[in-house]
Amino acid sequence: MIRLQTGEFIGSYRVQDFLARGGFACIYLAEDPEGNKVALKVGDVAGGGRYITRFLEITAKRSPDWISPDETPGEAIFLRNDGIRIDFLDLHEIDTLIRSEAELLTTARHQNLIRVREVFEHEGRPIIAMDYVRGRTLREKIRALEGIRLNWFLSIIRSLQKMRDKGQLEYHGDLKPENIMVKPSGSVVMLDPALRDDERGLISTTPHYNPLLLRSPKADVMGIGVMLYEILTGTLPFDEVPWPYAGREQGGEVERLSLSYFLSYPPPRDLNPNTPEALARIVYCCLTVPEYGLEELEEDLVGFLRRE
Repeated sequence: MIRLQTGEFIGSYRVQDFLARGGFACIYLAEDPEGNKVALKVGDVAGGGRYITRFLEITAKRSPDWISPDETPGEAIFLRNDGIRIDFLDLHEIDTLIRSEAELLTTARHQNLIRVREVFEHEGRPIIAMDYVRGRTLREKIRALEGIRLNWFLSIIRSLQKMRDKGQLEYHGDLKPENIMVKPSGSVVMLDPALRDDERGLISTTPHYNPLLLRSPKADVMGIGVMLYEILTGTLPFDEVPWPYAGREQGGEVERLSLSYFLSYPPPRDLNPNTPEALARIVYCCLTVPEYGLEELEEDLVGFLRRE
């Protein structure tokens, strides 16, 4: 495990501060030799997972030694024929996924996706040097009760479509308020796409925002639907996540009935009577209609914004 201290050099970068915790990594603010700020991603065996709060104190300040309320760490989820398994990863597995993430982000280039500057080794382990994005996460804006703009989601939807159509990034897979940065200019940047290993049936994602553990663009549609629901109601639509049959073929009657029961949720207007009907319908389609994709979501959001 690599723990960095303020003022320490790692490669050619001088560490300035701890920024955040990823699913299985810690992020540090650093400075390159020219004085430019960068974000360094360092794999961490205790980076995330649902068990993290059993070991670490929850405080308002961010540190690698405790967890902030503004963090929702992802989990390593193995999809097997006999069901899903949520587990910790060892350092070798984490480093393999860190290298895969760097390769993925190097291939997928878009102004709304975090950019990798370089990948280098430190004590035999990979470190990703990324652009430092000034701004606040969507989670921070929600907690501060700041105004949320639907145009932010529209930018995300359009950028995901472009990268998918170019064969650069099929899906993000871990869209959640912690992984969306809103810059002072109002533009948005997506962070931390889901780490994936299709050969081993592994995805590192956050089940509250990807409850069916989808590995397709529908995962992003569902994630946006969950975020819209959360913004409208102040709560999440699904508590017991992920869905127990995630990752299996959904051909049996038991699975179909289970999915119908799992996807039932309190309508947004029951919790917030001021919810626009059109927005409630968008949330419903995102969460429950399999064929409702990025294109349909874009069209409906544009139509809603024009009416507003």
